[in-house]
Amino acid sequence: MTVSSDLCLEPVSVAAGQVDLPGSKSISNRVLLLAALATGTTQLDGLLDSDDTRVMLAALRQLGVPVTDTGATKVQVQGGSPFMVKQADIFLGNAGTAFRPLTAALALMGGDYRLSGVARMHERPIGDLVDALIALGADIQYQGSTGYPPLLIQPGVIGARAPVKVKGSVSSQFLTALLLAAPIQTAGAAEDLIIDVEGELISKPYILITLNLMAQFGVQVQRQDWHRFIVPAGSHYQSPGSIHIEGDASTASYFMALGAIGGGPIHIHGAGSQSIQGDMAFADVIESMGATVVRHPESIEVGGVRVSQGQKLKSFDRDFNLIPDAAMTAATLALYADGPCTLRNIGSWRVKETDRIHAMHTELSKLGAKVESGPDWIRVYPVEPSQWRAASIETYDDHRMAMCFSLAAFGPVPITILDPDCVSKTFPDYFSVFQGLVHA
Repeated sequence: MTVSSDLCLEPVSVAAGQVDLPGSKSISNRVLLLAALATGTTQLDGLLDSDDTRVMLAALRQLGVPVTDTGATKVQVQGGSPFMVKQADIFLGNAGTAFRPLTAALALMGGDYRLSGVARMHERPIGDLVDALIALGADIQYQGSTGYPPLLIQPGVIGARAPVKVKGSVSSQFLTALLLAAPIQTAGAAEDLIIDVEGELISKPYILITLNLMAQFGVQVQRQDWHRFIVPAGSHYQSPGSIHIEGDASTASYFMALGAIGGGPIHIHGAGSQSIQGDMAFADVIESMGATVVRHPESIEVGGVRVSQGQKLKSFDRDFNLIPDAAMTAATLALYADGPCTLRNIGSWRVKETDRIHAMHTELSKLGAKVESGPDWIRVYPVEPSQWRAASIETYDDHRMAMCFSLAAFGPVPITILDPDCVSKTFPDYFSVFQGLVHA
């Protein structure tokens, strides 16, 4: 299927079939950096092929890391720290999973680097991470607005200075970045590196992904509740030889949703009950809404109601702090519920690829839904068949907006997705796969 500058989706009523998930973005970019820092050669299998991973791959190659393509979703990385290239101007698009960890790694490594991205990346806060790195002795300067990229990194005097503090309330990627980069400092250090989290740590499952992967590369982080993380002195990364990257759980949420509203069954391969990704908990959300879920170790099957025949999902009022990305899918499912649905504790939506609370409020309203929202919550009222309005959905250069609103095709009117190509950030083939699963 060829995706043009906009995509009209005619109403559909049934969804069934099988789908193979693309590799996890969160895991892919983490293991690329870990493999680049580790001693030895690592074979990565199941790597996501998307804009965000291409940005990370290009940056590592620019930094002199030997990366060899060995298959469609396979690369071989010859690691070692510090990186060979000591001076570079690196463009990282809108890939937060590349920008934040590379900022930390390069700041602790020594060298002259400039990191920049697209305009939206320069609106996404990074000050809490920079403050923590400066406390470690890094030399980082803002080249635009204080607290935001682009950044100029120069050699600092790195060393453990009591516990390093980082705020946890804006983005878990700041703590992830510090953790991933920490062994650069601890490898030759006599003291542990202690990281203290100030305030509530959001999106905790993403930190568990980070700790799990670090352990696979030989670094065991000691976690004291969610407030203190200790990276032992002498810790350094060692290649495990090979890593298989499981399917993307956030992407799985769209196909779980398809099964929940299109009858199903949808059999989703690549991530299941043994997944290390927190977003697999979205299965619990749709189960509570009335879907039938069968979990397997590496796959999941979902069946549900037929909203095209007037059947309804059960409404909810939930805290989505632990699964903010998959929560967007739940906001769209609210269109088909039997009452208003409230998503709470989603303040991190404000600093993602776009302000997702504003974006979801605006675009759901176009379809005829009554929507209310606040600083960290949104409430969506279901749309009765006579209230649905055909609409052109703005995607705000946000892949999740495009994928979420594909679910609106189960309403009684056609919808148009503007700039559907933005899905290339994580799943370039999404709409082709979607069309293969749905039927009028």
